[in-house]
Amino acid sequence: MKRFFLSAVLFAGGAFSVSAQEGNIKFTEYDLPNGLHVILHEDHAVPIVSVSVMYHVGSKNEDPSRTGFAHFFEHLLFEGTDNIQRGEYMKLVQNNGGVLNANTSQDRTYYFEELPANQLELGLWMEAERMLHAKIDSTGIETQRKVVKEEKKMRYDNSPYGMWQSLIFENAFTKHPYRWTPIGKEQYIDQAKASEFMDFYKTFYVPNNAVLVLAGDFKPEQAKEWINKYYGDIPRGTGEVPRPNVAEPAQTKEKRVKYNANVQLPMVVLAYHAPKMGTDDMYALELLNQLLSQGASSRLQKQVVDKDQKAVQVGAFNTPLEDPGLMITLGIAARGVTAAELEKAMKNEIEKVRDNLISEEEFKKLQNQAENSFVSQNGRIAGIAESLATNYTYFHDTNLINTELARYQKITREDLKRVADKYLTKDNCVVLYYVPKGQ
Repeated sequence: MKRFFLSAVLFAGGAFSVSAQEGNIKFTEYDLPNGLHVILHEDHAVPIVSVSVMYHVGSKNEDPSRTGFAHFFEHLLFEGTDNIQRGEYMKLVQNNGGVLNANTSQDRTYYFEELPANQLELGLWMEAERMLHAKIDSTGIETQRKVVKEEKKMRYDNSPYGMWQSLIFENAFTKHPYRWTPIGKEQYIDQAKASEFMDFYKTFYVPNNAVLVLAGDFKPEQAKEWINKYYGDIPRGTGEVPRPNVAEPAQTKEKRVKYNANVQLPMVVLAYHAPKMGTDDMYALELLNQLLSQGASSRLQKQVVDKDQKAVQVGAFNTPLEDPGLMITLGIAARGVTAAELEKAMKNEIEKVRDNLISEEEFKKLQNQAENSFVSQNGRIAGIAESLATNYTYFHDTNLINTELARYQKITREDLKRVADKYLTKDNCVVLYYVPKGQ
């Protein structure tokens, strides 16, 4: 009982990493003969271990007539396996003092468990079961069809402002499969046959399309023994894993979209085509986002919300995508303010970063924020595990976890002005007015 209580407390606050605090995250990595990439990060600060698997499959890998498959599988693969009864997957982890979850993006699907250190073998066995023996049958498919459709209805269709992201992506992209978002279309999930789900599983849920990460309190030799025991005999995928190679044509003219919805206040979204993850320009745009919207002293907050009183909420962020994606700025108008007025106020702040160098004081603050965010992300065992998996999956550069901060640090004030002038232009922008019905 004491051990379970300790684990619950640690999970609630996040298990912290000593090596991250020391400034260098050590790891080892190797490949099994079947192609599974394994990354081990040993840290004995707390008696917790994270077991995670990232599959290099997201919504961009889907057939356009079967969108939503990747997200559907995130749900389906908690149904159980040949050796784990239906409904028991989550209970096994929770009853042994752990937590678990999963998430899907346009580019990858990520599953993880955080467990007491003495339950490492359990976590390894369960993820191996998911990879080899997932229960894909009519009962599970029908159950998760209902779950996914209800999720879409609650979080997107019937939620205030719930459709903005889908609207932005389907208008910003004309050729690339980013034009649909991971939630997909429910009719495609309804139309799909059981054989199609099994084909998707056999194509993408194979060891040579995955990376297994262990992080936390474990003994490497014992971990390697269990990894070989549970994963060594899983057969390699027999076919080539399909990768879309579509390049989105450059946008040459501003695109404007209006959507009437059951909302009280207008929302304005400005989406600019941006470079892919890992590029120097993307790191510079990340700092620009911080300048515009991070914290109470950010430019959009101080000017558009506090001074102009044109919005009740503003934000700016990049979508972290493997292929070129979007930088998005959005705001919800204050009462009595039109979408056009809010758009003008938001664009005024964007024009300032295009026309002028930011001050040395602001720039120093941005650098400090970037360092704090980086350390915070990689200061927890779970954060380290996800960073290691992401860096390998997207870049095959696991050590980026130790070198990425330097990429932020080499950015100059001139770089910020340059990328603003390059990407934050009228012709590169999709403008969405998400307005109350009747406006």
